Amino acid sequence: MISQFLFLLCFDIFRCHNWLEGLLLASGLCLSQRDMTGDGPLPKPSLSAWPSSVVPLKSNVILRCWSPTRNVNFALKKGRITMWSLEPCNLTENLAEFLLTDLHQGNAGEYTCEYYTILSPYTTSQPSDVLLLLVTGGFPKPSLQAYPSRNVTAGKKVPLRCQKPYNVVDYVRFSLLKEGMSEPIRDWRPLGNMAGFSLQNVTVKDTGNYSCVYYQKSSPFWASHPSDSLEIWVTATTLGDNPSVSPSTTSGDYTKGNVIRLGLAALVLIIIGAFLIEAWYSQKESPRGSRSHSFPGKQ
Repeated sequence: MISQFLFLLCFDIFRCHNWLEGLLLASGLCLSQRDMTGDGPLPKPSLSAWPSSVVPLKSNVILRCWSPTRNVNFALKKGRITMWSLEPCNLTENLAEFLLTDLHQGNAGEYTCEYYTILSPYTTSQPSDVLLLLVTGGFPKPSLQAYPSRNVTAGKKVPLRCQKPYNVVDYVRFSLLKEGMSEPIRDWRPLGNMAGFSLQNVTVKDTGNYSCVYYQKSSPFWASHPSDSLEIWVTATTLGDNPSVSPSTTSGDYTKGNVIRLGLAALVLIIIGAFLIEAWYSQKESPRGSRSHSFPGKQ
């Protein structure tokens, strides 16, 4: 009864004049309305790039802003500047997609997005986490190498070294990229002209083509050409890609199993030999027993 009364009260108040809307929000009875214009800042959205946040010159990229709240408007920012001139190319209740075409170095930078409610009181969300968009091609490409080998078994680690040309741009950072992933998988400060990366406890899923770039760590965020692609190949262990089982444990288990099998085989041979000996003695005694009997008609 109480729940029905609260529902009817909430419904009746919602149908009242606009001046009651503030009272409705303050009372907190209608939870769906609080989702839109509740007290305090709204939850922050998420911002991602497709196909990648590291893209070449003259290419296109889509920045996707997703909101946990429905029926809102979106705004995309580069640094502190709101890009009002960039309208979403696809807009739904929870998602806005912003298309950047024919990219140039000036498009690189730190992006965030926000959303705000349509109904009064107009509330703006917290900004999303920063997305760094890099447009490659501003500097010569680095080199990427794997040590000691780019072919490893599951459970091992793969040290990688990305090195930029000498006397080319100081105060940079390095990023490790994997083909098919929308964001860098590692970001590292350099040690001189190089940065070391390490893929730990790899599995067969880590197999793929890798590259690296270096870029300015502040505006204008110019980035180098990507390095040549390096293929990392991870093979599964004999136990089905289970690095938690060590080879020494595996060989010990195999040795123990072989000893048990040999013991069982020896026992079977002993039993078969006993049966053969018994049968041989039985056949040997049978002729002697037949000579002790007399046949009728022969005296």
